[in-house]
Amino acid sequence: MNVIIIEDEKPSARRLNRMLGDLNINVHTMLHSVQESIEWFSNNEHPDLIFLDIQLSDGLSFEIFDTLTIKSSIIFTTAYDEYALKAFKLNSIDYLLKPIDDDELETAVNKYNEQLPQKQQLQMDFEDIKKLLINPMDRVYKKRFTTKVGQHLKIFSVEDIECFYSENKGTYLHTIDNRNYLIDTTLESLEEELNPQQFFRVSRKFYININAIKDIISYTNSRLQIKLNHFNDQEIIVARERVKDFKLWLE
Repeated sequence: MNVIIIEDEKPSARRLNRMLGDLNINVHTMLHSVQESIEWFSNNEHPDLIFLDIQLSDGLSFEIFDTLTIKSSIIFTTAYDEYALKAFKLNSIDYLLKPIDDDELETAVNKYNEQLPQKQQLQMDFEDIKKLLINPMDRVYKKRFTTKVGQHLKIFSVEDIECFYSENKGTYLHTIDNRNYLIDTTLESLEEELNPQQFFRVSRKFYININAIKDIISYTNSRLQIKLNHFNDQEIIVARERVKDFKLWLE
C-alpha cells in the first residue's frame, strides 16, 4: 500500500507515521502545506491512500483538489467538532478525530482494505463539505430583502417577513402587515440565505418564520397544518417527510 500524510503540524505527522508503522504500513512521504502538496502531486504518481489534515498552514486542504484531480482514497484527520462530521459521512469518506486513537486508526485502515476489491473513485463535492464545516453559529445570513415596486425599491427586514412561498413560477415574501411582494430569487436559493434557526422549509412551496407561527394543527396522513399570524392566502402544510425535522426545529 502506497501511503502519504498531508499534515502541517510536523509532530502530529511524525506521530501518525509511527502509528502507521506499528500497523506495518510504510508512509511514502509527508507533506505539510497546500502548495507543497500541489507540487508533489504534479510530479509524482498518486498514492493509494492519503491521510489528509483539513486545515493546513497556507489554507484548507480542499484547495489541492481545486487545482488537481487526485486519484486516491482519503482518510481525513481533523480537529473539527461533531457538527462537521456529517460532511464526511455524506461523501463516504472516513475520518479520524485528533488526537488520533490507535484503535480508531486501525479500524479506518481495515475499512479501506475491505473496500479494495470494489474500490471506486469517490465523487466528492468539496464545496458542500466546506459549507458543512462552517459552524452555523458563525455563518452570516441575509438580514434584508429588496423588491421593486413600480419605480421604487422596498427594503424588508427578515424580522418583518412571515413566510416565503412560490406560486406560478414566482417567489413571494409575505410581511407582517399582510402584504405580498414578488422577489427575484428561488426557494432553493433561500436555503443558503436564511438563518435555519429562524426559517424552516415546511414543503416545496413554503419557508416559514418561527416567530410568525400562531398555531400548529394535526392534519391528515400524519402531516401538520401551520397557521401564521397574518398569512391566510393558502393552506400551509408540513410535508410528511419533513414533520420529524420540523418538530426538532421547534425545540
